[in-house]
Amino acid sequence: MTAAVTIRKARHEDMAALCSLLEMLFSIEEDFAFDVRKQCCGLGLMLEGSGRAVFVAEADGMVVGMCSGQLNVSTAEGAPSVLVEDMAVAVPWQGRGIGRMLMDAVHGWAADNGALRMQLLADRDNGPALGFYSRIGWKRTNLVCLTRRVFSEERI
Repeated sequence: MTAAVTIRKARHEDMAALCSLLEMLFSIEEDFAFDVRKQCCGLGLMLEGSGRAVFVAEADGMVVGMCSGQLNVSTAEGAPSVLVEDMAVAVPWQGRGIGRMLMDAVHGWAADNGALRMQLLADRDNGPALGFYSRIGWKRTNLVCLTRRVFSEERI
C-alpha cells in the first residue's frame, strides 16, 4: 500500500465507503450503534447542506478515510466555530499521515469559512485517537458533553 493519497470533498458515490468507515468508527465508540439507514441519512444531509463539509482520503480509487465538519456560531468566540465529526481512517491505512491530512483539510475549510476555533468529541477510552489529536495540536478542555433526545421514538 504505497499508493498516493489525495484528499477531496466527498460525493454521493462515496456513500457505501463512508458508511463502511462509520461502521468501523462506531464499533469502537461506546455511545453509538451503527445503523446503515441512519448513517446514510446523516451523510446525505452532510453532503447536501451548506455550512457542512465531508472530506475523504482516496488511494488507488478507494476511499480510505473521512472527516467531516459543521459550522456553528460560538458566542464565546463571537464568530463561527467548526464541530469536527466522524474522523476515521481504515485500519490498514492508519499511521501514514492520512488522519493529519484529513484534519488539515477540515482546518482549511474552517478558516475559509471564518471559524476561529474547531472542537470535537472523542471517546474517553480511545487512547490511540486521543494521542493522535494531542500530537496534532488539540487540547483537552474542562467541558463535559451532555446529550438529550428530542423525540423518544424513532423519527427517521
